[in-house]
Amino acid sequence: MSIDQDIQSKFRSEHHKIMVNLIYTYNWAMEKSKRFFEKAGLTPQQFNILRILRGAGKPLSTMQIRQRMLDRMSDTSRIVDRLLKKELVIKVICKDDRRLVDITISEKGAALLNELDNYNDEMDAVLGAVNEEEAKTLNQLLDKLRSSV
Repeated sequence: MSIDQDIQSKFRSEHHKIMVNLIYTYNWAMEKSKRFFEKAGLTPQQFNILRILRGAGKPLSTMQIRQRMLDRMSDTSRIVDRLLKKELVIKVICKDDRRLVDITISEKGAALLNELDNYNDEMDAVLGAVNEEEAKTLNQLLDKLRSSV
């Protein structure tokens, strides 16, 4: 269904329609993925930080985590503190500068992400109507859009 039909609205231009469509689609995607995060008792930002730490394979500072986050406006320190309370991450003394603290994923956090990996096919199915070539084109267009700002 088109955005015009879904929200029954008129747009002043195709560019305006793109912006509304991006916001609408973001909200749609977040709603679809909400159940995925709720199963794990995580917010999308917490999941993102765990994913970053697992991918890095080494301790990172909160600044390094923030630079890799999807939502860079998040309060990384506060999110990390919540993950600490859940014992999903560990604070470690920075090897290069003992005055700093780095964050690493805990065994419990890694196990949780491994469990969530079982739902990858379910998450991919949400985009089942988009074939591989269309997905590639859409990714290129979205990258181009972000690069233009």
